[in-house]
Amino acid sequence: MKKFLLTIFLMTPILAVASVLYIFAIGVNNPDKQIANVPAVGAGAGRTGGANAIGELLYGRTATGETREAKAAATVAEAAGKAEANPQPNMVKPESLPQGFIIVVEDKAKLATQASPIYLAGSFNGWVAGDLKHRLTPQSDMKWRIEMPQHTGGGEFNFKFTRGSWELEELQEDMTPPTNRKLPLIDASKLAPGEKPILEFSVPKWGDQREGFQQREAANPYNPMQITGTHRRVQVSGAPSFVPPNPAEAPGAAAGSIATPVGAQRELIVWLPAGYEQAAEAGKKFPVLFLHDAQNLFAEHPGIKSEWGVDEAATALIASGKVEPLVIVGIPHAGAGRLREYLPARIGGRLEQAEPAGDAYVAWLAEEIVPKIRSLFAVETDPSRVAIGGSSLGAVIALHAVDKHPELFGVALLESPALRAGSPESWQSWLNSIQHWPKKAFVGVGTKELENQDDGSPENKAYVDSSTDLEQRLKKSGAATKLVVDAGAVHNEGAWKKRFPGALEYLFPAKK
Repeated sequence: MKKFLLTIFLMTPILAVASVLYIFAIGVNNPDKQIANVPAVGAGAGRTGGANAIGELLYGRTATGETREAKAAATVAEAAGKAEANPQPNMVKPESLPQGFIIVVEDKAKLATQASPIYLAGSFNGWVAGDLKHRLTPQSDMKWRIEMPQHTGGGEFNFKFTRGSWELEELQEDMTPPTNRKLPLIDASKLAPGEKPILEFSVPKWGDQREGFQQREAANPYNPMQITGTHRRVQVSGAPSFVPPNPAEAPGAAAGSIATPVGAQRELIVWLPAGYEQAAEAGKKFPVLFLHDAQNLFAEHPGIKSEWGVDEAATALIASGKVEPLVIVGIPHAGAGRLREYLPARIGGRLEQAEPAGDAYVAWLAEEIVPKIRSLFAVETDPSRVAIGGSSLGAVIALHAVDKHPELFGVALLESPALRAGSPESWQSWLNSIQHWPKKAFVGVGTKELENQDDGSPENKAYVDSSTDLEQRLKKSGAATKLVVDAGAVHNEGAWKKRFPGALEYLFPAKK
């Protein structure tokens, strides 16, 4: 056994040397199969350079003799070169680009003209159908074009094309309105620095191609409604809704609770004085009057005996130099929800069951309406140049808006304030809670507000007394006031129409 172990011990070095020689021989006879096949190093090295390669590896180099760091740098440089030659797509929203973008649209029907141009209406401008800031210009190829800046307003950039009004909105081939458009994603890596991408669209049909369309609207797209002077329609979102919620959609919600359904909108009517566009472009700012119950301000419609005649009165007074040019914003009421949204507090008596929602409504005015108007029109922001008003409960909620937001509203037009509806004591309590009063106010009331009562009856006298008390409170607060007690006048649009010119002349007299 000892001899066997001694033999193994003596043979181990011989076997090791033989193994190395065998491997070396393979490398010499088969160069392509060398462990490290490198060029010969040193004169006369021939094919013995493999030993040098092993040394290079031990020294921290590659088999070709370059350092690992150099090879890694070369790899990075090669990848960068390939990336520069073939950049990766960078898909972005065009509206997010700092340089802006260009929209080009083809009018397939060939109905757009200089007199009836194409406009862009969308989430960025309150869906104003005839916004002059977003009027497209014709190109030599008969397409229409507009350059748009970066969209910084937040939210989705949705839009449609019109020819100045929603009666003349774009239609699909089947004569139905399309869904709101969105801009397609673009590859920003293909744009040169500062280059504006061009996005092309087409409009197959227009609203005036509908069967039975009245040509009067097509000929006058800026005034599809019967309103004297120039006006714009502005869609506003987030309108409070006071309709009882669907229990299936809002389990556990109280009937009649305030809800703001997704997409809830109302349409403001914005009346503009003559020469507004030119003056606004020159940098002029206009005083502004916000009025409630827009449905009754500019036109008659079934269900009411008259209208305020705001457009005709303002046009005549400005033209005669009695009233300075101003912007008037009509805010429509919520129909069946009008009572609740115009109630500033819980009022007893016959109104005991009405849940007040005036705070939510006024918050909507402050957060949505006023900012929207300021962003779209050249109006002043000094509260002494911003008025809010209405009639009946519309006057009450106007006063509430001044109280809650004196930084926005400083002037009030208060027609037939409904301070006798329900519990007079509740109204007195609410008046006592007011902390901020307008700096200037017009108060109008008739001696026969309750038409079914005799002129001078206790009920009608109490109505006049409540308006007189209101004026005294205004004066005590330091406000400039004017009270008009209109003999024989009742509680309707005809009376408010009669007194409106005097109210406008008092609140916004022409500058001498």
